[in-house]
Amino acid sequence: MQGLHLTADLHNCRCDPAWLLDADRLGDWCIKAVQAAGLQPVNQLFHTFPATEHGPGGITATILLAESHMCIHTWPEQKAVTLDVYVCNFGGDHSARARSLMQSLVERFAPEWTEQRSLDRGDES
Repeated sequence: MQGLHLTADLHNCRCDPAWLLDADRLGDWCIKAVQAAGLQPVNQLFHTFPATEHGPGGITATILLAESHMCIHTWPEQKAVTLDVYVCNFGGDHSARARSLMQSLVERFAPEWTEQRSLDRGDES
């Protein structure tokens, strides 16, 4: 078992607010971004949460990949997003594809600043 797990916390996103609120729009774009990165989507779930006293409901967008998964959570009232891209490198190294997808995701939300992390998982044996 071995893989690459990328995470990013995006702050003060300057994108069109629809990207933080419209699950269908975000989901359609995510499928295209996954494919453009050379990864294979096998299933997906895009969910909009109801509004609360704190503001409009955010989105959770999850795509199950043949290589593992991608997940997005939006907090429109904070103009914040968290991203998670994980690829298993069983049978081939998908790390460059994961990094490409993460870059596309970050660019989509146009954050003022980000906190990104990378974790190599498992070992080569």
